[in-house]
Amino acid sequence: MKTVIIELVDYLKNPTLEKDQNKEISYRLKKFVQILGISFATTFALGFILTLIEGTGWLETGKHSIEDTLKNSNTLTLFVLAAIIAPAIEELLFRAPLTLFKKAKTFKIAFYLITFLFGYIHLINYDITLNILLFSPILIAPQLFIGWYLGFIRVRFGLIWSIALHAAYNGILVSLFILGKNAIS
Repeated sequence: MKTVIIELVDYLKNPTLEKDQNKEISYRLKKFVQILGISFATTFALGFILTLIEGTGWLETGKHSIEDTLKNSNTLTLFVLAAIIAPAIEELLFRAPLTLFKKAKTFKIAFYLITFLFGYIHLINYDITLNILLFSPILIAPQLFIGWYLGFIRVRFGLIWSIALHAAYNGILVSLFILGKNAIS
């Protein structure tokens, strides 16, 4: 796991359009599972920080769109939307174009810009207020990190791997939300 974390950090410092030459499925699945674990560790750590900030009263996020979606959608529809349709569309829009940028400097700019746009598109989950905009870097930090991880695996292993990672990540999160909703009901 430590090796993958170092590899991800090095990639963030200097993203390159370089495929991983090891095509063994066991190698790729192991790295996939490690990145998925890192994704959740990152999300939960950032969520904890966000909860602390909200506890100070400085940030009021209001309702998150997932709350309405959970209320108004059946479980299967919600799961299909979040774990299959959204990852496929978002990866086609945000990660598929990455390999079009062949020059090192252009690729680096595209990688950072696409990661940034991916993060900020998720602000639509909130009612936009001045407070939301001011705290937006913290609110969308989980999506920025996930965008970075998805970009990494897309370039190293291919688009299908980033779709699969995104689907697994969303699928697990939505399953947790659904379980929580059903436990409260």
